[in-house]
Amino acid sequence: MVSDANRSILWAACLASSKAPNPAIEGCCSLARTVALLPFLQKLKSHSQLTPMEEEALLSLPHEMAAFAPGDCIFEEGDRPDQCAVMVSGFACRYKSLPDGKRQILAIHQRGDGMDLQNALTVLMDNSVQALTHVEVALVPASEMNGLIIKSASLARAMWIETLIDASIQREWTLNVGSRDPRSRIVHLLCEIGVRQEGAGLARRDHYALPLTQEQLADATGLTAVHVNRVLQSLVGEGLVARDKGSLRMPSWDALTQVGQFTPDYLHPVQNAV
Repeated sequence: MVSDANRSILWAACLASSKAPNPAIEGCCSLARTVALLPFLQKLKSHSQLTPMEEEALLSLPHEMAAFAPGDCIFEEGDRPDQCAVMVSGFACRYKSLPDGKRQILAIHQRGDGMDLQNALTVLMDNSVQALTHVEVALVPASEMNGLIIKSASLARAMWIETLIDASIQREWTLNVGSRDPRSRIVHLLCEIGVRQEGAGLARRDHYALPLTQEQLADATGLTAVHVNRVLQSLVGEGLVARDKGSLRMPSWDALTQVGQFTPDYLHPVQNAV
């Protein structure tokens, strides 16, 4: 049985080899690929207790790795996928669009997210999923995912909690777009992205790489790109936000959370596993 520490080392080695092949670690990669689901497992373990046998059962799920470039469609509304997608690296968004081309971004997904667990139980995609950055996903056959949750009540409960957290985030997004003013709306989303990246070990909440363009921020907040640009310039001018080559820094986090009316409770941050 591979320890969490060794899994992380193998996973890091495999990612490194995919960018710059190194014969010294190529022998590890076949094993490292078996832990592509490790970020997802770590997320489940942040709120749920799983036995070593259950952990190994999840990590051993058969899957195919798929890579997507920014702008690529991962799933499209109307698809009938027979796979569940788990985010391995990068950022993606979930959205719905109108016949005239207008769209609303409904969620942002990052490493460790089980983007389409519902595919284990439903047939038709009622939304689309697009890569925001370079993305790697593990595609697990829906039948295998469904079989796993039937066999393990603990894993079924852990994935149920994941869907409940997703629903909590969706309620906050509905409130954000429907009731907050544009300035608070944008700041709230920026705070959420920071807290979620910090929770996944990707960055600090007050300094991270922003995975969305201004046009995508507009699609996520129900605004125009011009309005988003004006708000961001205002925040920079007030010293609340600093931007540099795609990264975002918040010099005064507490002041920013007040502007965005942001509290992280709806994200249900890491708690004692139960």
